[in-house]
Amino acid sequence: MTNSERSNSEPLAQQAAMLEAVQQLVAVVAKLRSPDGGCPWDLAQTPESLVPYVIEEAYETVEAIQSGDPVAIREELGDLLLQVVLQAQIASDANQFSLTEVAQGISEKLIRRHPHVFSTVTVETMDDVYRNWEQIKAIEKGEDPNIAPPLSKKLSRYARSLPPLMAGMKISRKAAEVGFEWESIDGVWAKFQEELTEFKEALATTDKTHQEAELGDLLFTVINLARWYDLDPSAALQGTNQRFIQRLEQMEAVADRPLSGYSLEQLEQLWQQAKARLRGEG
Repeated sequence: MTNSERSNSEPLAQQAAMLEAVQQLVAVVAKLRSPDGGCPWDLAQTPESLVPYVIEEAYETVEAIQSGDPVAIREELGDLLLQVVLQAQIASDANQFSLTEVAQGISEKLIRRHPHVFSTVTVETMDDVYRNWEQIKAIEKGEDPNIAPPLSKKLSRYARSLPPLMAGMKISRKAAEVGFEWESIDGVWAKFQEELTEFKEALATTDKTHQEAELGDLLFTVINLARWYDLDPSAALQGTNQRFIQRLEQMEAVADRPLSGYSLEQLEQLWQQAKARLRGEG
């Protein structure tokens, strides 16, 4: 075999191995869902019951990517892929659609929305790509690409489909783009103080619905503060969660009994020691 023939055969072999692996996964999931000897847990699942797992696996995949660990990324991508295959299998069992149609649909969409790659359209900048994408998407939805849809319709989609913190940031940014914005950061801080006062007043009542509404207003203002300072509130909260757990781990590592057996003062002392150790101060 010549070097040229060998170089051509290697991609084909890799493609064949990939297809075989995907087919094996599909076969495994089909067996798990089979009424004849399948798994009772898998058979009991519905698209709705699997929603928490889809969200959990997506977040775990993000965490693995952020860690930069290829082994963890590979594993979590596998878990996420399982959710796609399982959803498609459930739909196939109900004669709705198959994984083949899922793959074909996204391939066709990518080709349609990238005419600068798969057709003769020419683009110069990323803005050109985004503008073409939005116009094509509008046409697909039966909308006039030259008429911007109502802002409320776009924001409603974010509120329905994204986690609350992420949706809040998207909504805040899109509203600012059309001019619904403070003139300066001082206005955002003033709004924060206003919402904080209203939240405290709500807490003095017994109306939980009103309390949650005011808490939501306060959180949305914090999201706007994050936007003005170019900070990611989701990443910020995730970092705080991780630091809290790390400090608890440090506390438990030196504790000689369960943490519930310590007084509040003792816990505070352990907490401060844990913070110092994590900062490398002790």
